[in-house]
Formats: sequence, C-alpha cells, structure tokens
Amino acid sequence: MASHYRHHVFFCTNLREGDERPSCQRCNASAARDHAKARVKALGLAGPGKVRINNAGCLDRCEEGPVIVVYPEAVWYTYVDHDDIDEIVDEHLANGRIVERLRLPD
Repeated sequence: MASHYRHHVFFCTNLREGDERPSCQRCNASAARDHAKARVKALGLAGPGKVRINNAGCLDRCEEGPVIVVYPEAVWYTYVDHDDIDEIVDEHLANGRIVERLRLPD
C-alpha cells in the first residue's frame, strides 16, 4: 500500500512555558517550518503523492533540537538555519539522499 505522501515531514514547534528544558520554538521552529513549506512549494514538491510539511507538538528530543522527522524513512534531523533546511529539502526530499551531517542518531 502506497503512502498518501512520498515524504511527510514533522517540525517540532513546541514551546515550553516556565521550563528550563530546551524548546524547539525558542529556536525559531515555526519560521523554519514556514521556510520549508515555501521551498517545497516553490520546487513543485508539495501535494498528494509528493511532500507534506506539518508542525508537531513535542517530539521529545528537546536536548537535540530543534528537530524534524521525515517519514516514511523515520529520519530525524536537527538544523541551525534556513541553509540547513534548504539542504534537507534539496537533498532528502527532492533527491532521496539523507543529509548525514544533520541527521540525529536513531
């Protein structure tokens, strides 16, 4: 059975209030998600059978964040800036090559 999307990407956009633990939203996760969505759309990768970008609540890898996970491969990434997001989109989502330098351990 084929998946509805070739790649389904979840950005942790959780914000912890009154907690000292790291929080992806404090690392501009919503802006990174918006950037990814725009890039995927601009490259013609968005839509059924292609790529879907979503936000998620806490993915519980806070100390490694900000984090995203790409399914169906279940590849976890961290990122610093829009250049990192562009690399994930261009390499993994467009060309099927995992970006090892940004990959988190399983």
